[in-house]
Amino acid sequence: MPEAAPPVVYDPVSMIKPRRKITGISAVLLPYLESGEIDRDSLSAHISRTAEVGITPAVNMDTGYVNLIDEPTFIEVLKVTQQTLNGGSFVAGAFVSDQSGADFDAAGYQRKIDLIQSHGGIPVIFQSFGLVEQSPEKIIAAYQTIATNTDRFIGFELTRDLASFGSVYDLDTYEALMEIPQCIGAKHSSFHREPEWERLQLRDAKRPDFKVFTGNDFGIDMIQYGSDYLLGLSTFAPDLFARRDALWAAGDPAFYELNDQLQYLGYFTFRSPSPAYKHSAAQFLHLRGWIKTNQTHPNSPTRPESDIEVLRELGQRLNVID
Repeated sequence: MPEAAPPVVYDPVSMIKPRRKITGISAVLLPYLESGEIDRDSLSAHISRTAEVGITPAVNMDTGYVNLIDEPTFIEVLKVTQQTLNGGSFVAGAFVSDQSGADFDAAGYQRKIDLIQSHGGIPVIFQSFGLVEQSPEKIIAAYQTIATNTDRFIGFELTRDLASFGSVYDLDTYEALMEIPQCIGAKHSSFHREPEWERLQLRDAKRPDFKVFTGNDFGIDMIQYGSDYLLGLSTFAPDLFARRDALWAAGDPAFYELNDQLQYLGYFTFRSPSPAYKHSAAQFLHLRGWIKTNQTHPNSPTRPESDIEVLRELGQRLNVID
């Protein structure tokens, strides 16, 4: 029998890229009023403050309940974003709901992509059963189909621990995805460092302009190794993430303390059940006075009211809550 290939050994210290300008994308929370309607004014204000600190807003992502909202709400969020940014850059999730065993829904994806592009956004391609339950060759063919009528898009792979329709691709499939010119980057949400390090090494060797966007809310320091980010955690404090990013680019050691404090916020708010982080975000943003209520989507899991005092203390440590 042939000998097994030796395991890849990573030296994280040698992979660190100091003083690098970070590309940040923040998945914006969709806020709700007591009536159950979306809070358009608070949404617009949060999109604006995110963009103003140099972070690209991402709407209709998981943080925007993309799997729970109806199409009119999906379109309304795109309209609010377009009007708020007045030509500024944003990305938006292209989500297609299906069931295990379904065929790849090219038309469904194209409809969402067309809506996003017509409002000036760049699509983020959410996975689906019909996409990931194919062979690797057909998965890449599906992305090539998406690319045919798409100017630019961002890929997205996520662990099945987070979504039953998710998948973390093998490296050969990931490399083939990188070879599609219209794919400018991909969000990686395995919540593990080694698969992300593998992607960074592949990116550096094959396509240096390709963005590996970490989606690891438990490892936001992956930006040290060359990842950029597309995070839900950053919606709690885009101002602080922008400050952290600037500290890293300047080589300022204050980066580490601020990153530690933000990471603690991430560990608390993304605890099981992790989808309830959206309610944590609403609680935190309400404490900051940035949204009118701490309501969440009625079909999204909630956190106990006792979390509010913990979030208040964390906000006080970060000097953003009185």
